[in-house]
Amino acid sequence: MATIEHLTQRTPQVSVDELLDGFFPSQRFGSVSFESYRPDPKQPSQAAAVKELRTFAAGVNAPEPSGFRKLFGAKRDQGRAGIYLDGGFGVGKTHLLSSLWHATSGRKAFGTFVEYTNLVGALSFRRTVDALSSYKLVCIDEFELDDPGDTVLMSRLMRELADAGVKLAATSNTLPGSLGEGRFAAVDFQREIQVLSSQFDVIRIDGEDYRHRGLPEAPPPLTEQQVRRRARNFPDGTVVAEDQFEDLITHLAGVHPSRYRQLIDGIDAVAWHDVQTITEQAVALRFVVLADRLYDRDVPILASGAPLSELFTPEMMSGGYMKKYYRAVSRLTALARQGGDSGN
Repeated sequence: MATIEHLTQRTPQVSVDELLDGFFPSQRFGSVSFESYRPDPKQPSQAAAVKELRTFAAGVNAPEPSGFRKLFGAKRDQGRAGIYLDGGFGVGKTHLLSSLWHATSGRKAFGTFVEYTNLVGALSFRRTVDALSSYKLVCIDEFELDDPGDTVLMSRLMRELADAGVKLAATSNTLPGSLGEGRFAAVDFQREIQVLSSQFDVIRIDGEDYRHRGLPEAPPPLTEQQVRRRARNFPDGTVVAEDQFEDLITHLAGVHPSRYRQLIDGIDAVAWHDVQTITEQAVALRFVVLADRLYDRDVPILASGAPLSELFTPEMMSGGYMKKYYRAVSRLTALARQGGDSGN
């Protein structure tokens, strides 16, 4: 019989070092490499991207300035500080970014765009810059600029890290100069976006684009009794976090999103009773972060109440953050399928 715990009874306290120690590829990409990436022969840009990333990794691994040059703050070459992988869903950008991380030595960080903004929120901007300035490589997956505050913040962070000699690597589905379009009045922040774009060399990875596919159909919700029974029917030693959905939503508001990784430490599955559609944007965005952390850990979901396909309102699914919400629903649906396959 599984051990039952409750996320609503967890309030992780995390040190700066513990937060930074969490910036590495998820277990889904824990052992990938350039060798394990399989370029599509019909898409030469994929093989070209691997070649360019190998060269970039060699540059990251090159010895740092020393002696006189280091003492007087030798400037890096005029080449850009970073590399940027652009392409549709499903072409292997995260695989390649993770491979770059694995191929480099020294201090390095790997996280999503949201994780970095959350890190700044937890530590302060200056402490984040101070902490990351000693790194050789900072990788940013799923680069998004969802609001003006994030635009200014990430632009400053990238500039200061580049000035400190940190190499940068990022992925996204939009070219850097177009980040933010369709989400807010980009013209008001064009200067910041252009400065951010200037930090990267762009590598376009072509391939089948999954962006226009519909969401996978969500499995039907379980009954309350099924959730309770299946949560307890996991094998001995399994730790299941069982919570009322409304209580979990309330609890998440009191836990900084930068700590959601630690919130689910040691959890093998989650069980949610009476899932309801989230109607507040701030609440929905917090839940997206939890969905990403659960997906990173491959945590199966058992859920009753509303279908996960209806977790966010139609307005949210068609608004400025729609990309986040579609990704969250897709990921939660996949985890719910795993949960459905694991119980009686």
